[in-house]
Amino acid sequence: ETMKVVTLIPARGGRKGIPKKNIIEVCGRPLLSYAIQESIQSVSSETWVSTDDDEISSIATSYGAHVLERPDDISTDSSTSESSLLHFVEKVNNFDILVFLQATCPFIEANDINKAVRLMSKYDSVISVSKFDQFLWREDTPMYDIHNRKRRQNREQVYVETGSMFVTTKKGLLNNHNRISGKIGFVEVPKWRSVDIDTFDDLKLARKLMYIKQRDI
Repeated sequence: ETMKVVTLIPARGGRKGIPKKNIIEVCGRPLLSYAIQESIQSVSSETWVSTDDDEISSIATSYGAHVLERPDDISTDSSTSESSLLHFVEKVNNFDILVFLQATCPFIEANDINKAVRLMSKYDSVISVSKFDQFLWREDTPMYDIHNRKRRQNREQVYVETGSMFVTTKKGLLNNHNRISGKIGFVEVPKWRSVDIDTFDDLKLARKLMYIKQRDI
C-alpha cells in the first residue's frame, strides 16, 4: 500500500527580526511561495500552510496551498515549530509521512523532497544537510589544533543541518513530539541552496542567488 505524504509549512505573521518575513518579496514573489511551489511539484499529495495571519492565508491559497488556522497560543515568538506540527496532526490526520518545510528557505527543490520521501523506506526521519568544511572558533579560542591543521580530505566530514526540510512519520511525531526521531537519513544539498533567511544579510544573499538561479534555468 502506498504511504500518503503531506507537506506542512508553518508561517506565523509576526516576526521580531524581519517584519512579515515569511511573505517578504524575493525576486517579485512572496518568500513563502517558493516552498509551496516546490512541494506542489513533488510527490507530496497535499501542501498545507499553518498560519495565524490573514494576509499569509490568502497568499498561501493563491499559490495553491491548503490553509490551517493556527491558534494564537501556539503563534507567539516563543512557540516551537513542534507545537504547530502536533496541532496539524490533530486537525489533519489522514497521512503517513509528513514533510516539514520552512518558509524561510526558498531554495528547497521538489527533487530534494522526492529524494527524502524515497529514503523514508530505510529511515525513520530524513533531514536536509550541506557539507561544512571550515574551521570553527568559539569566541577567541580555536576549536581545532592550530599546530595540526588537517587538509580537508584528511578531516572527517561534518554536515550542517540546513533547516529547510525535515521528513518524518506521523507515528514518529506523535510518539516523540519531535520533528526528527529514530534512525535519521540525509539529503545533501549544495551550500548555495542551504540559505535560511533569518537576518537582512541572509535576505540580501537569497535575493541575489534567486536572481541568478532564475536566469540560469
